[in-house]
Amino acid sequence: MKTHNAPAILVDNTHGLRFTESPRWHQGKFWFIDIHGQAIRTVDLSGRLETVVDLPFKPNGFGIRTDGSLVFSDALQRKVYSWKQGHLTLLSDLTTHTAFCLSDGLLDAQGNFFIGDIGYNFLDPSQQPVNTCVIARMSPDGTASVAARGLHFPNGMALSSDARTLIVAECMGHCLTAFDVSPNGELGSRRLYADLPEGVHPDGIALDAEGAVWLANPEGEYGVLRVREGGEILERIQLDTHAYAVALGGLERRHLLICASDTHNPAEIAVKPSATLRVLEVDVPGAGRS
Repeated sequence: MKTHNAPAILVDNTHGLRFTESPRWHQGKFWFIDIHGQAIRTVDLSGRLETVVDLPFKPNGFGIRTDGSLVFSDALQRKVYSWKQGHLTLLSDLTTHTAFCLSDGLLDAQGNFFIGDIGYNFLDPSQQPVNTCVIARMSPDGTASVAARGLHFPNGMALSSDARTLIVAECMGHCLTAFDVSPNGELGSRRLYADLPEGVHPDGIALDAEGAVWLANPEGEYGVLRVREGGEILERIQLDTHAYAVALGGLERRHLLICASDTHNPAEIAVKPSATLRVLEVDVPGAGRS
């Protein structure tokens, strides 16, 4: 097993980031959500930050359409919006299909948006997620439905390069779960992609060209792990903080961005924000879509 120590700090905790999630590589930058900062921002590999849009709610789940419009949720109100050229537009209401708060999501090339229901109210960290959560799907025309049931805190997602397999991190299930994806975006057969040790709580994930998955592990000694299908841990990254999301980007998709924070407690973040962005160059390039 390969161990990495102290990845470079791309953006430190003096830049006002609150809690970053859902990083995506697009047009030479990482785009990401700042949930408690209520914004969508970008950062390039030199560390230059830009705010794309300030929002009137806490966003989560994020994707970029082929026309450049941004798709994301209002995590607490459980609605999906788009933003383009200064206009915020309601796309879909997921309240009849979800019960708690929305987590990370994935937008496929056809415009299907998958997003998890975390199973508790993340404004109250004392709550324990239920194990009957769903993945909701917004189809390209905005129609809402339940794509899958019976998950334990579905969180980060990654789509294979051929768009036929969706991998989902079950944060409290200690596993990665894979679904077959039909050409019209419906989820089919479900299987265990990687069974993880009890102390591993996979959060955000990124798929690489060897079929291995980089996963953020907020509660573990090693904040980021690379695992192959089946669950073998291939690489690990030691951090002095907690990792919540990852993405592979850069010209060759070999720069691993790590969204980190000392805490996910909203009350603690309000008093002392500690979010940072870390980056590590890895051997195997990214693949698929997240």
